[in-house]
Amino acid sequence: MNYSTMSVPNTPVKKASTLFLETTFGTVLEATIRSKKFIAVAAAITFLGGCTAGGGEDNASLPNTTTTVATNYTGPAPSTADVQQFKLNVWDNLISENRCGSCHSTGGQTPTFVQSDDINTAYSVTNPLVDLTAPGDSRLVTKVTSGHNCWLSSNSACGDIMTAYITAWAGGSGSTTNSIVLQAPTLQDAGATKTFPADASNFGATIHPILAANCASCHSDSAATPQAPFFASADLDVAYDAAKNKISLDNAENSRLVIRLRSEFHNCWSGVCDDDADELVGAIEAFSAGISTTAIDPDLVLSKALTLVGDGIVASGGGRYETNVIALYQFKTGSGNTAFDTSGVEPALDLTLTGDYSWVGGWGIEVPNGKAQGTTGNSKKLHDLITATGEYSIEAWVAPANVTQEGPAGIISYSGGSSARNFTLGQTLYNYDALNRSSTTGANGEPAVSTADADEVLQATLQHVVVNYDPINGRQIYVNGTLRTTADSEAGGTLTGWDDSFALALGNEPSNDRVWQGNIRLVAIHNRALTVDQITQNFNVGVGQRFYLLFSVAHLVNVPESYIIFEVSQFDSYSYLFNKPFFLSLDTSATIGNISVKGMRIGINGKEAIAGQSYSNLDITLNDSDYGDSGQVMSPMGTIISLENGPASDQFFLTFEVLGSHLGPEVDATTVLPPPPTDLAPISDIGVRTFAEINASMAAVTGVDQTTSAVATTYQTIMQQLPPQEDIDTFLSTHQMAVTQLAIRYCNELVEDSTLRDNFFGAGFGFEQNVATAFGSGDSSEKNQVVTQIFNKMVGLPDASGTALTSTIDLATLKAELIGPAGTNANNLFDRLTSACPTGCDSTRTKTIVKAMCASTLGSAAILVQ
Repeated sequence: MNYSTMSVPNTPVKKASTLFLETTFGTVLEATIRSKKFIAVAAAITFLGGCTAGGGEDNASLPNTTTTVATNYTGPAPSTADVQQFKLNVWDNLISENRCGSCHSTGGQTPTFVQSDDINTAYSVTNPLVDLTAPGDSRLVTKVTSGHNCWLSSNSACGDIMTAYITAWAGGSGSTTNSIVLQAPTLQDAGATKTFPADASNFGATIHPILAANCASCHSDSAATPQAPFFASADLDVAYDAAKNKISLDNAENSRLVIRLRSEFHNCWSGVCDDDADELVGAIEAFSAGISTTAIDPDLVLSKALTLVGDGIVASGGGRYETNVIALYQFKTGSGNTAFDTSGVEPALDLTLTGDYSWVGGWGIEVPNGKAQGTTGNSKKLHDLITATGEYSIEAWVAPANVTQEGPAGIISYSGGSSARNFTLGQTLYNYDALNRSSTTGANGEPAVSTADADEVLQATLQHVVVNYDPINGRQIYVNGTLRTTADSEAGGTLTGWDDSFALALGNEPSNDRVWQGNIRLVAIHNRALTVDQITQNFNVGVGQRFYLLFSVAHLVNVPESYIIFEVSQFDSYSYLFNKPFFLSLDTSATIGNISVKGMRIGINGKEAIAGQSYSNLDITLNDSDYGDSGQVMSPMGTIISLENGPASDQFFLTFEVLGSHLGPEVDATTVLPPPPTDLAPISDIGVRTFAEINASMAAVTGVDQTTSAVATTYQTIMQQLPPQEDIDTFLSTHQMAVTQLAIRYCNELVEDSTLRDNFFGAGFGFEQNVATAFGSGDSSEKNQVVTQIFNKMVGLPDASGTALTSTIDLATLKAELIGPAGTNANNLFDRLTSACPTGCDSTRTKTIVKAMCASTLGSAAILVQ
């Protein structure tokens, strides 16, 4: 295979022998062939724009976050532009006593990378400690990530912030690629594996008593200050679910519960952490001993095996545009009550989690009835940095819990409560809402800009949402890379009226009266509005912790160093996402030939996964013609596999019905057939009209134009509460309430318009007379006139062929409900509406009675059922 030098626009350094890979989320990756053993895949970031460590590098440095010590630097001036970039982005941020300056400054511990007497010397000392092409791999990052003098309670958060500092330096220095190395994993065979049993009783007899006795003051949902995970909960099932991913069934010493005690000295209850760790190790080993292993079928054709965390190659974040990020939340910590701001822009706007919340596997939080809120002091940086530019973007990956929330419910809000704000991204039913305080809007950011009701853009699934604001375009909302709002009626204006005493909150307002329910996977606040290309770029990159898994099949096919590669992520706390497999050899001289692949399945912990086998019908041939620089795509599909032991312990492998010359056991169709289906309840022969059909029917029956202002306004307001489908079993009480509101509006317009009401009820009825005169007494002709016309035009309608309906109520029944006569239905509608005025009511009450008769019939099954 011949790889020639490829020129990438604006790339500062050309590399020999390059190729391009398309990742799962569409990010173009540049792969540099470094040896026969591995391929370095580097994001061609400058081709896409300035990026940061959330997935790439900046072409411009982050805002200067200089500390007091840094501003007083009196040594020699930086000798080059790169030294200046180092000073602004790394040295200035680390020189303070609460970072690295207390040890690694002049005369301190080596390496003295923040020495204060000469910035050029500090630059020279620091260079061997960083990797500007892959900032996350820098020694400075790995050191703090491993726990060395992290200034926060989360080592990973310190690592992310350090990565942001180095990334900003790299962006200014011209080192603009972020390498992802596809390196051959250690080969291991799929073996017998243990899996957590569904029943928690064994856990309750071994591990749980220790946790409940010593950890419940914090890690319980009933603690005074609950801290997730709740593995010490009094509810055994809750505790078991929370503890699973903290336990290693194969090696108890590798359990996170044990490491927290033995290595991190976290709240040891006896005062001797090794003794406490030993006690827990014994309990975990006893628990594991009670679990039987699952042996692998020896007849299966198997790839080599991998674990996600141990063998996966991190693929997260390559190519995100974050040049102007001033607050960033990736929710990587996974425990505790703090969501760290890892933007690297000081002051860090960390958020405190309160109320009902939980951490979501694969990075994220769930807030059923909780929130994450920063202090007003640290939130002030949003005010200062955004008002300085006059524009911003709020970017989030969110999964709303449902489409019934309103208020609007506060997803992300920088406000003083529900009545005063600087900005808010909220939810109202199927809509995203953007509120912004400016010189052209009110103090509460109203009127809001929202996605269109009819589009029903917001869905209870993971979505990428961006709110842009600038003084030219005003507010815009992008969902999954597409603009979903029309022009802002309040475009223009300035942000000079913003209040710097407000606080940033996620999942609610600071006043706690706009609860939003759902998952939040990422939040980024930019002090420049993102362009369409930048929004698309960040959407394509995706969200969460992702890995490449390289399943070796070289022992099965005649191709050296050959792999079937998936991009895999923990989709949520209960499952994994396997996506878009492709075949690749790391040997650049390899030829493929013709290799048949049929019936590929994913195995987990010694068995094929029960569900999610989207590739079981795969039938392709790997060949030289289809094999390109980035291998050969095997399928464009993804699939969900259930999580069992957790990402650190679950062992994955692939099985094949056919792979080259190897044939797996034939699948016996009789063994996979589902059981005979259970008879379902009879399906109704009738249905209900949908929202548009209801509106059209009411307009046709009454003669009121559905574009009439009052009708159109009511319809747009309640449209999402009307039935969305015809299945009568899905009809809810909320649907009936909306139907009633719409019926009342149509009948009001009908009765108040003299032409329409004469056409409908016939001339001669005394709409302008009092009740006694208009309706007469007893079973009067006037009453019968109203009821008969309502029946003829709403209930007794013929079908399309002109045949009268036989399954509806007759005129006498309707008459009894609406006007009596007395003795037939003493509780009829007319009597109830006139009981308050025995001496007679004026013409207003006359119209009200007719409207009520009209609406009660128009909003009934006579119009709804079809």
